[in-house]
Amino acid sequence: MKNFLLILLTLTIALILTSLAMAQPGLPGDPAQAPIDGGLGLLAAAGGAYAYKKLKGRNNESEDV
Repeated sequence: MKNFLLILLTLTIALILTSLAMAQPGLPGDPAQAPIDGGLGLLAAAGGAYAYKKLKGRNNESEDV
């Protein structure tokens, strides 16, 4: 009976220690978010206007030939 209790105690301690050793750290907090304001909209509009100008100029060149 003494050997059985010793084995049971050893297994219990081993199981507790392995569960503590395998524990994962918690998730990190949310990262700081960058504010997106009207500047991004203006940049997109300027890029669209520039692309339209380039495409319009390319079409005019192909019609002249």
